Amino acid sequence: MPADWQPLLLTFELAALTTAILLVLGIPLAYWVAFTPRRIKPVVETLVSMPLVLPPSVLGFYLLLAFSPQHAFGHWLEQVLQVRLVFSFPGLVVGSVLFSLPFMVHPVQAGLQALPVSLLEASRTLGQPDRVTLFRVLLPNIRPALLSGVVLSFAHTIGEFGVILMIGGNIPGVTKVASIAIYDEVESLNYAAANFYALVLFAVSFAVLLTVYVANRTRVKVPA
Repeated sequence: MPADWQPLLLTFELAALTTAILLVLGIPLAYWVAFTPRRIKPVVETLVSMPLVLPPSVLGFYLLLAFSPQHAFGHWLEQVLQVRLVFSFPGLVVGSVLFSLPFMVHPVQAGLQALPVSLLEASRTLGQPDRVTLFRVLLPNIRPALLSGVVLSFAHTIGEFGVILMIGGNIPGVTKVASIAIYDEVESLNYAAANFYALVLFAVSFAVLLTVYVANRTRVKVPA
């Protein structure tokens, strides 16, 4: 059993931070996609859904190019904002947010679209701004969908490999998360250590998904 818990701690830190950012960004985006009539909506939906079908290495490769100081955007980030995203933990966060975005947006969007339109219309008729309508009227009625988005985003981030490897590499204590550690241990034929990391990730993923199903089931009212 490995004594180094750093990859696991780094993994959970990355997953928690990514999920928190996705809550802030994903909920307004899901609301916009659910109710906007604009023609650009299919384009936005396609971009949000791309990580579901795009190989992680492809997304990671283009993010690596974008964040590299040898290219315009990465050079601007480093010289103007003093931010280096390539081979750094902040870069992992940005990549994880982009890669896990659909896992937050899609459940929340589906939950919002399943609500009666009368809720939205009544709130707007009373003169409530969209922000108040979203957070005080709609979100309290889609708690299972919101919980699903949180749990799926967290669990998906835990299992990331390709994007993280491309952007962050394998720097101990900085970018070496559990999925990378498993790969390293298997390459070194250290199956005991790989099994330890894998079992922890399996147990955490199982626990968070089970929480969703149990929580959603308790909300279902059984008719008398």
